[in-house]
Amino acid sequence: MTQDASVAVPTQHGPGGIRFDFNDGARVFLPEGAQWRVDIWDLDTKTLIYRHELQGGTVQTRKRYFVRFAVDIWKNDDHIFRHEFDLTERAVAIKMGEGGLGDHLAWIEHVEFFRRKHQCQVFCQIRSDLLVLFQESYPEIEFRPNNIIMQESFYASYKVLVFYNDEDLDYSPVDYREAGLALSAPYILGLPCIERRPRLTIPPSVRPIAEPYVCIATQASSHCKYWNNPEGWIRLVQFMKNRGYRVICIDQKMVAGEGRVWHYMPPGAEDETGNRPLSERAVWLKHADFFVGLSSGLSWLSWALEKPVVMISGFTAERNEFRTPWRVINRHLCNSCSNDIRCQLDITDYFWCPRHKNTPREFECSIGISVEQVVSVVEGCIQHIESKSG
Repeated sequence: MTQDASVAVPTQHGPGGIRFDFNDGARVFLPEGAQWRVDIWDLDTKTLIYRHELQGGTVQTRKRYFVRFAVDIWKNDDHIFRHEFDLTERAVAIKMGEGGLGDHLAWIEHVEFFRRKHQCQVFCQIRSDLLVLFQESYPEIEFRPNNIIMQESFYASYKVLVFYNDEDLDYSPVDYREAGLALSAPYILGLPCIERRPRLTIPPSVRPIAEPYVCIATQASSHCKYWNNPEGWIRLVQFMKNRGYRVICIDQKMVAGEGRVWHYMPPGAEDETGNRPLSERAVWLKHADFFVGLSSGLSWLSWALEKPVVMISGFTAERNEFRTPWRVINRHLCNSCSNDIRCQLDITDYFWCPRHKNTPREFECSIGISVEQVVSVVEGCIQHIESKSG
């Protein structure tokens, strides 16, 4: 529990000048000039989680994720106020605008489930370039771009993000490495922890090319996310072309990297890279037979569009992402460091490899994913598609 008179005044009014709300935890403001006692309860566990006596000021719980709080207040030994948390018809802010594309796609349907469950008015702050994907699909949510400060007077607010240094679990009841990206939001929002696929609004479109094709995305934001087998993409692209597919690369960048390592679009793939709208990439994915990618946003976009996804990832555990029967990981090698609570991710280190950095085993989790293993999984995906169409 923190006590800080500089915190902005809570939005809700109680008797005798009391103010309270549930913006980033339970907050209570008490005016000077009396002896106050504050009790704050968790209604679901029937637990008294805070008791404090003071002569005025603001108190705020450390726990900032969803908790059904109850607040009891005494003034000069007289019980004068009780409020039990209830979101019905209340204005609630959910802030996830700092997350990436995959984060938004993993979490937005949980936000809608939250809105329906609590029958509240949700204001959701998201990345401005993603508004076009969500606004028509979720008309009951009030979306706000993350470059504009929300001015509404909220009863409650929650940050739905990956909290890297939340050692005391103040912002999520479960460490993000254990929860995984797919289930971080329901843990923070107090929902049943199941995967929820989003609904996206994609403009009507025609098939971009007549021939059968597959989309790939080979680039990532850090080296550990790549498929670092040096022959991997070259041979995989050739295999898929031999199987009768045109191979379309829809990465944002044709070339990406840092320092000693740079990654290029694989030879044989057709170039649809560039700084293009996500809706354009969604059209390519919509008409593709399947997608092959990494633990990155375009894999999540393909999943959201209900396309078969072959995901190649050694640094994350399977639970980190959505479920797909075509997940490629080699468990005979070092793997899943990103979901290991013994490993602290350093997002500033492009070459983050917590167990084997600067050793011969550096990035073996993806270097050691063989072409043959990926080809086998892709072949299984193709056979599944052919069986459904035939």
